Amino acid sequence: MDRRLTPATAQVAHSSLKGRIEALRFTDGEMRRVAMPLVDLLRTPHGARERQLMLGEAFCVIDHADGFAFGFAKKDGYCGWLPEAALADGPKPTHWVATPGTHLYPEPRVQAPEISALPMGAQVAVIGQAGKFLETTEGFIPAPHLRAVGDHLTDPVTLAEGFLGTPYLWGGNSRAGIDCSGLVQVCLLACGISAAGDSDLQQGLGHEIAPETPLQRGDLLFWKGHVALVVDALRLIHANGHTMSVDYEGIEACIARVLEQKGGPVTHRRRL
Repeated sequence: MDRRLTPATAQVAHSSLKGRIEALRFTDGEMRRVAMPLVDLLRTPHGARERQLMLGEAFCVIDHADGFAFGFAKKDGYCGWLPEAALADGPKPTHWVATPGTHLYPEPRVQAPEISALPMGAQVAVIGQAGKFLETTEGFIPAPHLRAVGDHLTDPVTLAEGFLGTPYLWGGNSRAGIDCSGLVQVCLLACGISAAGDSDLQQGLGHEIAPETPLQRGDLLFWKGHVALVVDALRLIHANGHTMSVDYEGIEACIARVLEQKGGPVTHRRRL
């Protein structure tokens, strides 16, 4: 079983795994919410970053160890460890950050010193409005930067273009740093399209298109360990280690470059 999608430790497993694995005990877990603007989801306590979660996201906790909580993100089932201090019993979110990034302010004033940056996809509970700001339980956010939960955008490619120049970061999910699958996931989720966190898990999205079928905006190209969004018939956009950023690249030039660097051919062409 894929450890990234298997909510179990050596001590305890989620109830959904009953009859599928052996465990000392099973639990339904405890649903919590991320209480930090952005936090690393770790492979082990104090271990390597696998992905990142953001403010307000739901996380089901099933085990604890050394000040960390093990569980899975509700949005995609990705399993890992978070610092216990990064979780809280926050209110149910009403809105989400629908721009590449925004800031949280202590008062509804553009000159106010920011409390923190918030990434696209962060979720907040709005409790009021003050001029051009919405008041949340965490502070004030510019109203144009928020949308109601369930009010999605429509073009993942346009959203990806909003991340142009973002530095590449393995396992990153925000404009502070993002990787190829993180970029695809953030942009698809913002458009109401469910997407896994890693590129190999994203290969099942949509349907396969034949090699002779012309590519169109929004198609996904996969290599072993990499994914890119098609912008048009000639270009793609991706977070990549070549420029260490989110950047455009010619489709044919990219395919040739990856082959030359022994990264292999395109493995999948998927249409959503």
